[in-house]
Amino acid sequence: MLQDGNAAVVEFQKFIDHRGLVGNFLLGALAHLALARAYALQGDTAKAKAAYRDFLTLWKDADPDIPILIAAKSEYAKLR
Repeated sequence: MLQDGNAAVVEFQKFIDHRGLVGNFLLGALAHLALARAYALQGDTAKAKAAYRDFLTLWKDADPDIPILIAAKSEYAKLR
């Protein structure tokens, strides 16, 4: 179940589509990262890149030493 990119995409996209519920909360941004990872699992590089860009844009002013941000940047770089 942890490797089911299709199911993950559906669930995280639902979360992102309800922006009014998550607003600027941390979970909203992390949903973009999770969606990116789900697309990567599916092998959909174009959509994965777009979702990573969305996450990185939301976190552009974050502390650069945050481990999840470092991981996201590394994962995004590997898609190029």
